[in-house]
Amino acid sequence: MSKVVVVTSGKGGVGKTTSTAALGAALAQTGQNVVVVDFDVGLRNLDLVMGAERRVVYDLINVVQGDAKLAQALIRDKRLETLSLLPASQTRDKDNLTAEGVAKVMGELRKKFDWIICDSPAGIERGATLAMRHADVAVVVTNPEVSSVRDSDRIIGLLDSKTEIAERGGTMEKHLLLTRYDPNRADRGDMLKVDDVLEILSIPLIGIIPESMEVLRASNLGTPVTLSDASCAPAKAYSDAARRLMGETIPMAVPTDRKGLFGKLFGRRAA
Repeated sequence: MSKVVVVTSGKGGVGKTTSTAALGAALAQTGQNVVVVDFDVGLRNLDLVMGAERRVVYDLINVVQGDAKLAQALIRDKRLETLSLLPASQTRDKDNLTAEGVAKVMGELRKKFDWIICDSPAGIERGATLAMRHADVAVVVTNPEVSSVRDSDRIIGLLDSKTEIAERGGTMEKHLLLTRYDPNRADRGDMLKVDDVLEILSIPLIGIIPESMEVLRASNLGTPVTLSDASCAPAKAYSDAARRLMGETIPMAVPTDRKGLFGKLFGRRAA
């Protein structure tokens, strides 16, 4: 049975697009049939991170408006046969997304893929609510900063009120992905610690992505970090997060400077 995952946040620049690409590639590496969908209409970036910007012919808006078939807009990744991309439009705006059109596209994607990973625009406007509307699972991406955490708390409220699951009286499965975590800065009090973020948001932790130049380097190369260097710490953290999405129970690694290695967190709020 297919699963729709929305990767969302309230604040921009926290790493949603990077995380969408990395999680999608990690799931595809396990043999799952995966598509990553860019809902950030007008500010298309997922194709850049995936290294497919020169292969875009048709996009999500073309499919929603019936100007192209889904098969024409999907771009198969050259590195992984089980990974595809449905890009956003750079020349339209979010008003071109219709609820009926998005529902139809998501229905078609569910028939073709095991996992549909939706890269949501930041904020709470139309594009974000449409990206989350059909989701089965939400990954809330947050930096360990007060403003980012506060905005994520607002997004959690929307997930519990503006989705199809919520309208049916259910509760969406939600996970926290903490990005750009630096144990040195956390110890100095320059950023929130993991427990502080968990205390505020109170949703299960699916992964902690350490601050690393490898993430920026991979994005600039147009390769998900889970494919560019599988041995680096961010790639391992994303791969573990993907395994947790698939239902595996594995220890949560928390970067810590004291030991120079990874501490272990087995909190009740960890996924």
